[in-house]
Amino acid sequence: MNEAEFTKDVATPRWAKDLLRFLPVKAQFILSGNIRDYYPFPRGESGPTEVTASACAQYLPLPLPNYVTEVLRLAGYEMFLGYHPIDGFYVIVPRGEDAEAARKRASDLFKLSPDAGGGFKCSLQKALEMVEKVVTCREAACAVLLDFASRYHKRVDSLDDKEHEFYTRALALCHKAQPVMTPKMAAALFNPVIWMCDKENDLPDWLVLNNPRLRAITLPKPDHIIRGALVSQLTSGLPGFKETSEQKRKQLHEVFNEQTEGLYLTDVIAVVQLCRREKLGFEEIGEAVRRYKLGVTEDPWKRLDREKIAKGEETIRERVKGQHQAVVKALDIIKRAVTGLSGAQGSKVGGKPRGVMFLAGPTGTGKTELAKTLTELLFGDERAYIRFDMSEFSQEHADQRLIGSPPGYIGSDMGGELTNAIREKPFSVVLFDEIEKAHPRILDKFLQVLDDGVLTSGRGERVYFSESVIIFTSNLGIYKLDDEGRRVLNVKDDEPYETIERRVRGEISNYFKTQINRPELLNRIGENIVVFDFIRPEVATQIFDKMLANILERLADRQKVRIEIPDGVRDQLRAHCLKDLSNGGRGIGNQLEAWFINPLARALFEANPPEGTTRTLESLAEKDGVPTVTLG
Repeated sequence: MNEAEFTKDVATPRWAKDLLRFLPVKAQFILSGNIRDYYPFPRGESGPTEVTASACAQYLPLPLPNYVTEVLRLAGYEMFLGYHPIDGFYVIVPRGEDAEAARKRASDLFKLSPDAGGGFKCSLQKALEMVEKVVTCREAACAVLLDFASRYHKRVDSLDDKEHEFYTRALALCHKAQPVMTPKMAAALFNPVIWMCDKENDLPDWLVLNNPRLRAITLPKPDHIIRGALVSQLTSGLPGFKETSEQKRKQLHEVFNEQTEGLYLTDVIAVVQLCRREKLGFEEIGEAVRRYKLGVTEDPWKRLDREKIAKGEETIRERVKGQHQAVVKALDIIKRAVTGLSGAQGSKVGGKPRGVMFLAGPTGTGKTELAKTLTELLFGDERAYIRFDMSEFSQEHADQRLIGSPPGYIGSDMGGELTNAIREKPFSVVLFDEIEKAHPRILDKFLQVLDDGVLTSGRGERVYFSESVIIFTSNLGIYKLDDEGRRVLNVKDDEPYETIERRVRGEISNYFKTQINRPELLNRIGENIVVFDFIRPEVATQIFDKMLANILERLADRQKVRIEIPDGVRDQLRAHCLKDLSNGGRGIGNQLEAWFINPLARALFEANPPEGTTRTLESLAEKDGVPTVTLG
C-alpha cells in the first residue's frame, strides 16, 4: 500500500490525512483526544505480523504510536523513536521489519545504549538532547513520538525551572528545524516531533498558540465507518458465525456497530473478547454489548411475569381511579418496553430507554401514583423507582446536581444524583416530577437520554438508560395565571375528556415549541403523552371510600380499635371532603385528615379505649372552628 491508496481507504481517519498533508510544512505536531485507543490500519502488501487474537483479515487494530509509525512510513520515514516519561526512549518497529536490526540501527545512529528491556532511560532534560538529535538527523528520515506529554509537569500554569527550560528549548527547536530529503521521499519533509497528550491545553499556551511551525490535531472517537472496518472481522471467530447466512451476518454487524456508538475501538474489541469468555454465540453479540455497558449479566426484563402485566389494568385501577384512557395508554407503552418494540419503527437500533411517557393532567389525579404502580408491576416494589422533584432544578447551574460537577470543581468526585442512581440501578423507573418547573437548559440534558439512551456525567463517564423507563409528569395546559397573577383552571372540569386531552396536548406543544423553544424535546417524547382526566364526582366517591377504608384498616391493625361509622355521619363526612375537587384525590385526602383523622386522634386520646373494642362515630361537627367527632 502507498500513501495515495491509504488516503483513499474508507477507514482512514481525517486526522491521519491531516498529519500526512502537513508533514512538509510543520516541524511539530500535537495529537490530543482519543490517544489511548486502537486504530485500524490496512494490512496492505507488507503481510501479517504478530497481533492479538482480535486481528482481522483486512485491517490491524494498532495502538496509536504504532499506527502513526505506519502512517509516517508511507511518507518515506525510516526510523521511529518513542519516549515514555518512565521507561525513556524506545524504538518503534514497523510491522514486517526485524526488531533487532531496527534497534541496532537506532543505537548506531543516535549512540543509544539500550538497557535490558531494549529501551534507553533518561531524565526529561536529557530527553530533549535526544529529540534534538532526531530533528537534526540527515542520515535518515526520522520521527520521535513524545507519549504521555500531559504528565511531563505537575501544573502547566506553574512550571518549575527545569520544566520551563524543557518547553522553551522545545519551542526553539521547533523554529530552527529544517526539512530533510532522502531517496525514499518524494519531497523534503521535517523530522517531526509528535506530542501525544490528553488535551491540547495540557501543554503551555506559549508553546502552542501562534506557532506557525506547530500543528495541533484532535483525535475524535471512532465513527461508524471506522468501527465497521473492524466489526465484521472481529466477530468472525465467534461460535455460530460460519453457520449464519450472509444477510443475517450483515444485519447483526449493523446492530453491533450501532449499539457501540460512542465507544472506543478498545471497547469494541473488549466486547468481542467478553463474548468469547462468557461463551455467547455470534447471534448474541447484542447481549454482550448490553453486559459490557451495564456491567451485569442478569436481565430483569426477561424475568418479568407477562401474565401479570397482561392483567395490569385491573391491578392499576385498584389504585388509580377514573383514569381508564390514561391507564390503557400507559400500559401500551409498558408492553412495548417489555417486548422490546419501543422505537422499532426507526431504522436505528440504539440504546434508547425501554419506555418513555409524559403524564400530564390536573394535580391529585394519580400521575405519581400511576408511576409507583407501574414500578411495582415491573419490579415488584413501588419503592424501586427513582424520583426527582424538578422544582429543585429551576436554576441553570442545577444540572450539576444531576450529572455531577466537572473535574476541578467542588464535588467533582461525588458524581451526579441521576448518573449515580442509574449506574447503581440500571433497571428502574425514573420519575421526573413537574418537569415544567425545571430550567430549560436542564431539559437539554434529556435530549441525549431520549435519543441515544446515554448521558455523559461531569467526569466524562457514559451512563446508559437502555434498561430504564423514563416518566415525566406535568400540569401543563391545566392551569394559567389570571390578570392578578393567581393560578386558575385553563380548562373546565366538566368538559368531556376528549376536549381536555386535545387542549392539554395543544398547550404542551405550545410550551415546548414557542415558550422554551425546545421542539426537539417534544419530538423525542412523540405520542407518548398520557393525559389524565379531572376527578369526576362519581370517581371522587370511590377515592373517598378507598381512603376511608385505609384509615379504618390501619386503626384496627395498629391500635386494635375498630370504628363504625353510621351512614348519616359517613354522608356528612363525604360532603365535607368532596365539596371541592380542584385538588383531585390529594385534596380529598387533605380534607379527610382535617375532618376525620385529626379529630378522631383527639377523641381516641380522650376516651383511651382498650384494645379489641369497637366504637361508634356518633357525630361529626365543628366547634370553635375546629372539626370534632363524638365516639359512642
